[in-house]
Amino acid sequence: MKVLILTILLLGSFTGFAQTTGPENGALVIIGGGRTTPEIVAKFLELAGGKDVPFVVIPTAEPGEDWGAEYAARHFLTRLGARDVTVLHTRDRATADSAEFVAPLLRARAVWFDGGRQWRLADSYLHTRTEKELHAVLARGGVIGGSSAGATIQGSYMVRGAPEGNLIMMAKGHEEGLGFLKASAIDQHVNTRKREDDLAPVVDAHPEVLGIGLDESTAIIVQRQRCEVMGAGRAIFHDQRRAPDADGRRWFALKSGEVLDLTTRQKIEPSR
Repeated sequence: MKVLILTILLLGSFTGFAQTTGPENGALVIIGGGRTTPEIVAKFLELAGGKDVPFVVIPTAEPGEDWGAEYAARHFLTRLGARDVTVLHTRDRATADSAEFVAPLLRARAVWFDGGRQWRLADSYLHTRTEKELHAVLARGGVIGGSSAGATIQGSYMVRGAPEGNLIMMAKGHEEGLGFLKASAIDQHVNTRKREDDLAPVVDAHPEVLGIGLDESTAIIVQRQRCEVMGAGRAIFHDQRRAPDADGRRWFALKSGEVLDLTTRQKIEPSR
């Protein structure tokens, strides 16, 4: 019995909740890397409430430190007309846990995570006041978006988190994401890097997790239990509960315009 309880607790620490679900309020825009298409950007701006709301950009997944006002001025959101863009960055956890640092998040309507390596985001912000205020952005109806590493960090189980390299799917000590999408593991660059099957061992080891692999220039838009695919490619869903197909695979793909019910993990057919 003690072993069973310990196993459940360990699994829960990575999956967050057994039920895969998005935020009760607000929305997620999760992109598989590559070029972010105009329709995806337009959707992010629509969910944010337009170009005049306060935006926060978090570039911490990148290795550099030059993320001041000049970076905000050249960021794609600014180039597209966003008028209130604040860059938020630190690698110091004490700073990330301070009231002064999180002040821009208190007024933010939209947050964008740039790409890079997701472990840098986890090392900087997990279990800090920054993480708490990111969830608060969603709780008051805001939107969080991100591409590549900025997609993976939004899941509860963080794949490819090893600082040593991005070929390691499950890296001990670097397996926890920010959990905006509960009971999920999110991979990116699937089509260009031939990663269709890479999430299989993750969902085998953590069967409560829904594995989500995204092609480049492809997004999922998540609101509560509704997950809509948008963009040029596919979203691939790895579900350990699903019977294997003739090739032994437990994943299926949806394309732009198709919708998944996260509760049932089934495609929602359009009403006739």
